[in-house]
Amino acid sequence: MYAIVEIAGQQFKVSKDLKVYVHRLTNEEGTKVSFDKVYLLDDNGTITIGAPAIEGASVEAKVLQHLKGDKVIVFKKKRRKGYKKRNGHRQYLTQIVIEGISVSAPKKAAAKKEVVEVATEEVETPKVKKAPKAKIEETE
Repeated sequence: MYAIVEIAGQQFKVSKDLKVYVHRLTNEEGTKVSFDKVYLLDDNGTITIGAPAIEGASVEAKVLQHLKGDKVIVFKKKRRKGYKKRNGHRQYLTQIVIEGISVSAPKKAAAKKEVVEVATEEVETPKVKKAPKAKIEETE
């Protein structure tokens, strides 16, 4: 069983006992988190797609640790101008482990509104006459 879920603005394909690095969450280490934006759910070949999210589905996870990602060097240069800029960046990340994917029975949709049938009168459209074809005359 796996699900596609949105966590901190990004979509991840998750399954039970999977460790995932996501953008920094505000929860403390050791706390449990639940994500409700489940877009796709696969249960042994039975695929459920949400529009946009699946009602009643959620993914439970536990925050393992907060850390920083690898350093990324940002280097800008304009040739023959003497312009060089070097900058670094380390993304703040949170490591979580997926504890389970739960699905509750979807709520029944509200009663559909009555369909009002409007009587339409048949209106005859005027027929367009085609112009006669030009006759081809043979000249000798």
